[in-house]
Order: sequence, then C-alpha cells, then structure tokens
Amino acid sequence: MERHDRFTGRKTSPALRVVTRFDAEPPRVFHAWLDPGIARQWLFATASHPIEFVEVDARVGGDFLFRDVRGGMNFDYAGRYTEVVPSRRLVFTLMLPEVDHPVTRVSVNIRAAKLGATLELIHENVPAGLASRVKGRWTGMLYGLRLLLGSGRGRLESFDDRGCRFEALPIDYKAGVPRSTTI
Repeated sequence: MERHDRFTGRKTSPALRVVTRFDAEPPRVFHAWLDPGIARQWLFATASHPIEFVEVDARVGGDFLFRDVRGGMNFDYAGRYTEVVPSRRLVFTLMLPEVDHPVTRVSVNIRAAKLGATLELIHENVPAGLASRVKGRWTGMLYGLRLLLGSGRGRLESFDDRGCRFEALPIDYKAGVPRSTTI
C-alpha cells in the first residue's frame, strides 16, 4: 500500500523492515556503523567497490557523508544523526542520491541474542518507486557487514576513542559463520 508524504505529496512506501542476525556482540555491530574505516567497506558500498570518502560526526545532531565515485560521477549519501544510544540504537535521516533528495529516516535497533546480536533496520519515507531496490540494497549491505565482522577485518584494534563522542564499550571479538537473514 502506497502512502503520501504529508510535506511533499510524493508517494512513499510503507516503512521497509530488514532483520538479520550477527555472530558478533552488539557493541561491535554498533561500532561498525560509526567508524569511518569500517563503514566505508560496507555501508553504501558493494563487495568490489568501497566508498571513496566518508565523514562521520557520530553524535546527536552530527552529520555524515558517504561519497561514492563511479564513472567520474559523485553519489552522495548524507544525513544527520537524531538518536545515538551506544550498542543499542541509531536513528538518522538519509538523503538518497537516486532522487531529488527526499529526506528519509532510518532506525537501527540492535539487541543481544543468544550467540551474538540481532539487528532490525526500519527505513521510512522511501519513494514508492525505489522501495524494492532500497530494501534489496539494505539486505545486501547487511550481508556484507555480516561477512566483514565474521572475517575479522572489522576488528576495532585501530579504534581510538579519544575523539569519540559515545562511550566505547568492551568488544568481544568472537566471530563465526553468519546465521540466516530474515526479511
């Protein structure tokens, strides 16, 4: 069922929801969203093409910019953090480069699970014509994050918390084979 954005009048899809499981502890999954060196490998990236430029101000009211450069063209994914609850919740606005910059809202909820973490992503106000593609991209990106965290390449040894605006919690580096994804 399509909806209409009350401000722009554009047709939007119902909120998109993707749920997946990680064999990594919640602090490690959460940190992968905010560390530019890790995020550029999976967030808005593809398996063979990491993001060219990343800037993250990981605090409520802070902005982020992920610039993908392909074929000499820039594709910017930009937004602002509206809620940051370390290891549990991240909410941000997101401008999609595919359209005339509608502002969407993404909520990421991370819960401890028996052997790792469960992540629920909800993306609101997505233009109806892009909903299927956007949901597929999130599914692919979260799959990439599962592989990255499972490979050990997303480890946090290089993390320097002196300039960090959220409390870095102890990280459990236990990794294993990713579980299945629920969509």
